[in-house]
Amino acid sequence: MYPRIRIKELKPINLENGYLIDGFPSVGFSSAIATESMIHTSQFEQVGIIDSDIFPPISVVKDGKPNYPTRIFVNEDLKIGVFLSYLTLDQSLHRITAKTMLKWAKKHKIGLIVSSVAIKSPDGNEEMIGIGSTDAARQKVKDAGLKVLEHGTVPGIPGMLLNEGSLSGQDVIVIIFHTDGNGPDFKSSAQLCIAMSQLIPGASCNIPSLQQEAEKAEAVIKETEEESKHLKDTMYR
Repeated sequence: MYPRIRIKELKPINLENGYLIDGFPSVGFSSAIATESMIHTSQFEQVGIIDSDIFPPISVVKDGKPNYPTRIFVNEDLKIGVFLSYLTLDQSLHRITAKTMLKWAKKHKIGLIVSSVAIKSPDGNEEMIGIGSTDAARQKVKDAGLKVLEHGTVPGIPGMLLNEGSLSGQDVIVIIFHTDGNGPDFKSSAQLCIAMSQLIPGASCNIPSLQQEAEKAEAVIKETEEESKHLKDTMYR
């Protein structure tokens, strides 16, 4: 039996020829932090939730309100959708998560999916690199002024998005950024946010507030991760 991931839309969505950002955490929390900052900077609203029987049963309480840990936000004026998650998914779920994202993007006629993956770099390397699933996506990487990855490997959900996108003709761009893997990585989150805004017209980040958001978001993600581990230990003992 393959795990099923369900998407429940709370209202009609119009993102035709728009953009979808993958905000699932990868190495460290920069992807989720940068995505959350973008949501806070522009007028995004929650339009859906993503859930599965194999996700840990957790409610993330923010401003006194309960929330699913994985949600969909949209800014219809900018034609940007975001999959924002506080869950760091086990690698056994990466394939089905990527396929679910691609299926949703096809349903809503998304033009470009933007994902990201961190590479640990203790020497302070700040170069942002991009890889595209199609010729058109690779041209977008060049047009945005990012270096194009010629050789290497891309793991996890971003890697699966690239592979599946290349087969289906869906434009996918994965931004490869560097992190030291410590603390709330404000610096790499800010750099990632800027790179995303170079690829997605209208997307922006409030850099001065990003450090505060980075610390808050990381605290919630870490707490969710700890609770998830505790639940798994008790569920499967």
